[in-house]
Amino acid sequence: MPIIDIQNLEKSYRIYQKKEGLWAAVRGLFRREFKTVHAVRNINLQVQPGEFVAFLGPNGAGKTTTLKLLSGVIYPSSGTATVMGHVPWERSMDYRRRFALVMGQKNQLWWDLPAQESFRLHQQIYCIPKTEFANSLNELTELLDVSELLGRPVRELSLGERMKMELIAALLHSPEVLFLDEPTIGLDVIAQHNIQKFLKYYQEQRKITIMLTSHYMKDVAALCKRVVVIAKGSVQYDGSLDGIVDKFSSSKIITLQLSEGQGSEGLEKYGVVQSVELPRAQIRCSRLQVPATLSKILDSYEIDDVAVEDPPLEEVISSLYESVAEN
Repeated sequence: MPIIDIQNLEKSYRIYQKKEGLWAAVRGLFRREFKTVHAVRNINLQVQPGEFVAFLGPNGAGKTTTLKLLSGVIYPSSGTATVMGHVPWERSMDYRRRFALVMGQKNQLWWDLPAQESFRLHQQIYCIPKTEFANSLNELTELLDVSELLGRPVRELSLGERMKMELIAALLHSPEVLFLDEPTIGLDVIAQHNIQKFLKYYQEQRKITIMLTSHYMKDVAALCKRVVVIAKGSVQYDGSLDGIVDKFSSSKIITLQLSEGQGSEGLEKYGVVQSVELPRAQIRCSRLQVPATLSKILDSYEIDDVAVEDPPLEEVISSLYESVAEN
């Protein structure tokens, strides 16, 4: 039985179209023009318990709106959804104790207080027993290596440190479902890696269900086996990470390590030359032509090593977004 079940979910907004100029503003007091924006359009999706699902899409696709709907923050225009058997926007107390939402661009911690004070507030809000609270806090602070930062005001923490504290606050009550909206936005490479490592370990240990939105494809590749792509408010792809590459990429990249003294002249005959920094060269060719292309190259050049790879995931996802925008 799915832990998240979405059926024909839609959310629309009426937006006031304000025109430029004083007289236009005055006319707007008596006659307003509105535009209907479909943020989420007919989404159908099921997530099984313990899945780690990437929820991807370009800016304005409806990712954050969907997470807000599933969190009960906003009401849908039509359709239904259940999370752990609860209708999110009914906001029942039992449901609110069993999920958590972390938004990379919004803080839930008190800015001028140490994080540990906000954690104690969460303990009271979620009625966490003292022993359970202490055990959870010790485990999470140890895993994220922030024990020495608990007494420092949140405003004095770096962005990466604040995000770690946000994750601790979200996980103190041991939620069964976790919604993550761009948790690594703005973080440096080391901070991103630390967050990824923690999320992967915690999810594997606790078997909680996680839905992740992110524009960093390294997050997706490191954490998620299933990818759901949303564009123009509706689901465009739902499947494995490998499947999205196979479906939306028609080429492969061949990396050649040329032998000493071997030139790269003539490589353009076998595909599109991506780069040449001798003794290394890269060409791109059709996926279907890889065996034949490799055979011809090996017959014509002295090669020390060769590697065949898929294009970068960012490129594949970008191609998918562009193909949807054109239709």
